[in-house]
Amino acid sequence: MNIFSKFGLGLKKQQTLPFKGEKLKKEEEAYSLKKNPYIRWTIFGVFILISILSLPRSEVRTTTNYTTGQPWRADDLTAPFTFAINKTQSEIEQERTDIQKQIPPIFVVDNTAQMNIQSEIDSIYVDTQSLLQAYHQWQLSQTKNYPTALEDSVRFSSELQNAFLGLTDPTLELLMESYHQAAGDAVNITVNQVFANSDFVGNKVKSTLIVLLNSLINQGIVDVNKSMVDYDVFTLLNISASTEQPMNIDRVRDLREANEYSLVQLNARLNTEETRLAVEIYNKVMKANYLNSPTRHQQRINEAIANISPTKGAVAQGQVIVRRGDIVTEEIANTLESLDAARTLNASTFERYLRLLGGIILVVVINFVFYIYLHLYRRKIFDDNAQFLLVFLVMSLITAPAGALLYFDLVHPLFIPIAIVPIILTIIFDSRVGIIASLTLASLIGLVHGYDFEYTISSIAACSMGVFSVRDIRDRSQFFFGTPSIVWGTFLLTLGAFSLAKMDSLDVMTNYLFYITISSILILFTYPLILLIEKLFDVVTDFTLLELGDTNQPLLKELMNKAPGTFHHSMHVANLAESAASAIGAKALLSRVGALYHDIGKILKPEYYVENQSSGVNEHDNLKPQMSAMVIKAHVSEGVKIAQEAGLPNKLIDFISTHHGTSVIRYFFEKAKDNDSMKEVTAEEKFRYDGPLPATKETGILLLADGIEAASRAMKNPTYPRLENLVNRMVDERVKEEQLGQCPLTFRDLQLIKEAFLNVLMGIYHHRVEYPEEEFEQDKQENSKPEADSKPVNQGEAPYAENPANTEPTS
Repeated sequence: MNIFSKFGLGLKKQQTLPFKGEKLKKEEEAYSLKKNPYIRWTIFGVFILISILSLPRSEVRTTTNYTTGQPWRADDLTAPFTFAINKTQSEIEQERTDIQKQIPPIFVVDNTAQMNIQSEIDSIYVDTQSLLQAYHQWQLSQTKNYPTALEDSVRFSSELQNAFLGLTDPTLELLMESYHQAAGDAVNITVNQVFANSDFVGNKVKSTLIVLLNSLINQGIVDVNKSMVDYDVFTLLNISASTEQPMNIDRVRDLREANEYSLVQLNARLNTEETRLAVEIYNKVMKANYLNSPTRHQQRINEAIANISPTKGAVAQGQVIVRRGDIVTEEIANTLESLDAARTLNASTFERYLRLLGGIILVVVINFVFYIYLHLYRRKIFDDNAQFLLVFLVMSLITAPAGALLYFDLVHPLFIPIAIVPIILTIIFDSRVGIIASLTLASLIGLVHGYDFEYTISSIAACSMGVFSVRDIRDRSQFFFGTPSIVWGTFLLTLGAFSLAKMDSLDVMTNYLFYITISSILILFTYPLILLIEKLFDVVTDFTLLELGDTNQPLLKELMNKAPGTFHHSMHVANLAESAASAIGAKALLSRVGALYHDIGKILKPEYYVENQSSGVNEHDNLKPQMSAMVIKAHVSEGVKIAQEAGLPNKLIDFISTHHGTSVIRYFFEKAKDNDSMKEVTAEEKFRYDGPLPATKETGILLLADGIEAASRAMKNPTYPRLENLVNRMVDERVKEEQLGQCPLTFRDLQLIKEAFLNVLMGIYHHRVEYPEEEFEQDKQENSKPEADSKPVNQGEAPYAENPANTEPTS
């Protein structure tokens, strides 16, 4: 980052911390994926590429912003060149509708219909020949008592069984009986002779049907119900003759009309039995000869639509398009859009590249400001590629879809829930990151939407208010009801102000109201997104902390039941840590929840800690100081193990592992040195916690709050001066011992922390009115024993100088 320093964008010089362990130095010098700058540049480059791809690369706008129905506020606009006026989308849609109504349906002539009908009638008569002959022969055998009667009967039954003529039994009987009567007693008469006989009913029916059907076919029969045709005229296409002609729909019949007409004609020409036979044959052979062709119809419509002219006139060079003060009508607006379209169409390759280059520069500058902000003021995010990826991945959740939707002009930009991104980043990181993200995203989307200044300002205001509403979440209702309402209200206020300034119509404001309402409702999708991000990136948000901070959580319930004194101590430490974190601008909720869980390792052996010894039995009386120290130290590692098994976030586990730092368990160390039976020199390292040291403001606050709470609880007569002296001395000792050497607490922070601790302690140990008996007992106790020094031996131990009788450590 030397190049940044040359331009004054480098980091401020910071004093070297007074203590850095060798392990920490090696970690800082190691080159890992977590801090690899090439990965960081790749992430940033991909996001810039996404932003660039969202730019409108083809449109070239030459007119200023305007609103239809409002006066033209710029100077008179004349046409810089001659251009065509494009039809509006509604005009083109109307022409398409008109074409669909104007182009009639197409019916194709079936030239084979008449021939096929004749063939089917002949086929029916041919198929009946063997049956009719068998019937006639059987009837003769019965009448004449021929010896072949039985054989003829069997033959007839076989023919009847194999016949599939599609005629009803009465009709078939009529046909057979008529054939037998027409044949008479002749034995060797042929079928053709009988069929030619006028007495045969089939002969008359056939000739009548052929005449009738030929007449119908010649007039034309369509294969669809005429009532379903919405046109008065249709196109009759004769493919074989390569001709087509318009024809009135009333000149032809559909099948229903043909059937009705045929029945009337048959009744007029035939008797009842003959008509029944004719109708059955008619139903078998009748078919339309004008066949509807919807495919050809649609193809012709498509061809006509494709030939629609997209323009409707032209504007000559130098012609006035709109004058200053004129109302921008729909027609003028369409002319202005046509000018922009013509400018885009006529733009040279060089002009297009210049415009694209300008957009790229703006995208890079906007994103680079955000990049520099992270580099200068959020180094923890900047140096961690996982967190850096998280930031720009969340940004891409809106940038990529918004770019695609706006590129194809599918939605209005106000419909896009841009506030989701800064709200997520605020909940995960802090409000300043959320604010800068608001500026970046609003500028990018405003740029994509034709340099929309109105959208950019409104989005910045609404997103900023959304960020402020979630910077300190205390319950879910604050997010689910408060945040969408605040974003909606801010959008409404800013857009309403713009509308009033421009005197927009009521329709415009109504559309704005619809867009921002949908956008504000979509903010609720932030919650499931945050849950997903927590799982993928191992981060902890206020939503999770609110759940874990509930004292009904299983771990806290177990701590309360098995180690009630420790639970009570943790509650006081949580109050101290939360107050101190609020005072210095650290994460108060994280500090509080971390304090609640910091001593869960005492669940396994609660009786070894003085705050849980209600029976007066001290487990340390039978242990050597070294063994007691090992038991006390173990509550840190055991707490970490319990937290990991319970699935607590790593941020909370850090509170457990660092709340004693590398301090010495002073009480047992001094006890070991004073033990006359010990021959060797006591090693201090055996009585020192394993660490690590606190690395954040919040864990540093807990280290201080834990020791101060324990020391203040053992103090007699905790007056303001004594508590103030205790707080100052313990904080100064932790600084001197370099226990805060790796956390970013400043001296100003420490001063504010001291004041916050003192305010909370005074609230806990405030004076109350004593009854005479209490005053007597207190005076008696104070006069019987000299006042002891309240100086604590070590954080995490009781101040035993206050009460020498105690030999066991506390929290």
